[in-house]
Amino acid sequence: SSELLEKAPNDELIGKMKVASVLESLPGIGKVRSKKIMDAVGITETRRLQGLGVKQKQNLLEEASKA
Repeated sequence: SSELLEKAPNDELIGKMKVASVLESLPGIGKVRSKKIMDAVGITETRRLQGLGVKQKQNLLEEASKA
């Protein structure tokens, strides 16, 4: 997940992936947990990886690691 966040600004394909889709692809994180993580970080459901700010990326990694 952190690798995708690092590559997102330079890789168009990765950058256009939705945050929710990436979270849901991680082991142990489904739609419900993904939504809770995104709500906790303040990311909308339609946000794509390339649209995340530095703080959002840090907070997203933190929250996802708790799951």
